[in-house]
Amino acid sequence: MPRLLASALSLRRDPRLLKLPPYLSLLCIVVGVVWLFLLPLDDYSRRTYISENALLPGQVHTYFGGSDQNVFRAYKHETDELAGKGNIEVNDKLESIAKGLGLKVGRQNFTYSSAGNTHSGQNIYAILQAPRGDATEAIVLVAAWKNVKGELNRSGVPLVLTLARYFKRWSLWSKDIIFLFTPDSIAGPQAWVDAYHDAHDSSRVASLPLKSGALQGAIALDYTRETRFQSVHIVYDGVNGQLPNLDLINSVNHVAGGQMGMGVAIQEMWKHSNSYHDRLQTMLRGMLKQGLGLASGPHSSFIPYHVDAVTLQPFGEGWQDEMAIGRVIEGTFRSLNNLLEHLHQSFFFYLLMQRERFVSIGTYLPSAMLVAANFTIMAIALWVKSGQPDVQEIITEKTKTAEEAERIVSPNPHVASERDLFLPLVLVAVCQFLGVVPLYLFNHLSESALIPAFVLFSVLSSILPFLLSNLLHTSTTSTTAQQYHLIRSFSLLLLGMFLSSLATLNFSLAFFVGVFSAPLTFVRPCPNSSTLRWLSMVVLYVLSPTTVVLVASMLPGLDEKVGCGLGEVLRQAAFAWDVTGTYTPVVVWCVWWPAWIVGVVSVLGRPGAGDKKVKKA
Repeated sequence: MPRLLASALSLRRDPRLLKLPPYLSLLCIVVGVVWLFLLPLDDYSRRTYISENALLPGQVHTYFGGSDQNVFRAYKHETDELAGKGNIEVNDKLESIAKGLGLKVGRQNFTYSSAGNTHSGQNIYAILQAPRGDATEAIVLVAAWKNVKGELNRSGVPLVLTLARYFKRWSLWSKDIIFLFTPDSIAGPQAWVDAYHDAHDSSRVASLPLKSGALQGAIALDYTRETRFQSVHIVYDGVNGQLPNLDLINSVNHVAGGQMGMGVAIQEMWKHSNSYHDRLQTMLRGMLKQGLGLASGPHSSFIPYHVDAVTLQPFGEGWQDEMAIGRVIEGTFRSLNNLLEHLHQSFFFYLLMQRERFVSIGTYLPSAMLVAANFTIMAIALWVKSGQPDVQEIITEKTKTAEEAERIVSPNPHVASERDLFLPLVLVAVCQFLGVVPLYLFNHLSESALIPAFVLFSVLSSILPFLLSNLLHTSTTSTTAQQYHLIRSFSLLLLGMFLSSLATLNFSLAFFVGVFSAPLTFVRPCPNSSTLRWLSMVVLYVLSPTTVVLVASMLPGLDEKVGCGLGEVLRQAAFAWDVTGTYTPVVVWCVWWPAWIVGVVSVLGRPGAGDKKVKKA
């Protein structure tokens, strides 16, 4: 045992070990990316299933139809006359209809300001008190007047009114049902759900005059078409990548696909062959939406409050009519009505490959963790390396040849170099705090100033590393190789810590930022090779946060032929920050961008021969 311990201690100080971390970091990145592309295979994913047996989806006979279709047509005729009219006038008509059904009605005003624009409106909602309940639990049915694309919800609003009249006739409800009508699909639902949980800003959002019990689930209907449809699209992405309980999606899928014989699609994959390519595309689409963290529908605002919610969108040309989607909602509400407790048994962290295929967090999380671990591995290696004496400095100070310097260092492995921490800590801290500047600017400027501000910031961001590099090499300061090791070590350590923590909350965002930041692991000062230096600079500038944002704004979206434009991307980011509380800008400007600045400064570094004290540990 003593010999083994001595061998281990001697191996710990073997200089050859410091050559392994770059290869280990590269291995972590490669394995993490390959791991992700293996997930669509049958061996790594599994079929969906209902964990909560009390739901019993598809086990009841639905009665919505027949004469209810005439009621729907009457309501649709009334709502069609409201097209183009103001929010208050629309709500006056909806209130008269809801009160005619014997429901309690409440209104709520809200006003948000973002990018110099004011987003104001008035929500209206009606509460159906459960005949068999005690007002301690409730389910929400949402119909926004306009969907996320600004299209009128022509069939969704009258269908919800028809369902309200239909549900009122039944005495089986053990939970209250809230029918919510909002002027838009993002700000309105966010204001209502914030006020329902008393988490609203009273200066911008009014309190609710009426409330029910704890919300157990929510279904939003986005039904803009007026013709028959083929299938239903389930939108489930929440704010900041949060997802509803998988049992809710499985229940809707079981009711629509199994009981109603209706096609079901997710992530705008209108045709899915269940092949590897389609599974991978579906997964990457879901990861992209999760990484952006934007609200994808009226349901998104409910998920941060642990209220499981989805949005249903009919699509395609087929023979299904409004009564079919009404029966899907009825069957889903009947299932939620059976719950004795909140959905908790199934998964909250998952990646869907297909409507009946998913990967749980235990399977996909190592992918992002490996990418994040590569930064930590390199940070530790740089810390150890910074504590070793520099052979080049010993050559200049004590000897004339590298062989003599090696003879000084090698016989005594306990020789250590005193670390100069002040300059590296100050530089990394300054870069981290500078991230507050773009975070503040892009979330407080007016819409007309966003593009000029972004262009100006991109130019300054490109110049800043050169200014910092020159500052480190003034006549009074000579930055040593040890200090560059420490600068990179501290920066990579922070980046690895942030991304590994973020991976448990938003896997997709942590993975994408980690992949784009991967070159930061391997960059280093190149004073003797201008070719390597400029090659490193080109790679870093191509993968800089500003370049990625600019290129992403020009790429086609998931369902569009052209990109939405830089101005629209910045406006949506500011709106998401101000209204829904999306934290993606924090990760981009306060985590990714500072690490990028430090990486470019390191490449431009010219380590000088500073004074370094060599002592015996």
